[in-house]
Amino acid sequence: MRCEHIQATHSWRGGPARNDCVLVNMNDNFKCGVDGLAVARVLQFCAFKYRTQYLPFALVHWFSYTSNTCDPDTGMFIVVPSINDDRTPDISIIHIDCIVRAAHLILVYGVNFLPYAITLHDSYNVFHAYYINKYADHHAFEVV
Repeated sequence: MRCEHIQATHSWRGGPARNDCVLVNMNDNFKCGVDGLAVARVLQFCAFKYRTQYLPFALVHWFSYTSNTCDPDTGMFIVVPSINDDRTPDISIIHIDCIVRAAHLILVYGVNFLPYAITLHDSYNVFHAYYINKYADHHAFEVV
C-alpha cells in the first residue's frame, strides 16, 4: 500500500500557503480528459459529523482540459484554471473518497523571461496553463 500526503494549509511551516493538486475520479456521465479523471487544487480539507456519520470533504478549485488529446511535443495533457461564466473561480466541495492521487503540474512557460519577484509559491496564481506531469513517478505514469 502506498501513502501520499496531500497538503492544504494557509501557512506551511510558518511560510506561504501550500495547496496541492489532485486527480479526482468523476462519475461516468461527466466527460473529462484522462479516462474520467479531473484535476483540482485543494483549497481546504474539512469534515463534519452528521448524526453518527463522519463526512470528510475538500474544497477544490477545478482545472479544465484545453484539449482531449495530449500535447504533441511533450505527450502530456494541458489544463487551465476553470472559471464560471461570471469570471469567478470554479470552486466545489467534494468527498475525499473521490480523490485518486496527488497530481504534479508543470508550468507552461511563454517566450519571455520571468521576473525575479515570482517565487515557487506564486506559480498557481501567476501562470495560466499547466502540464499534467505523467513522468513524476511510475504511479502517475500508469494513471495519466
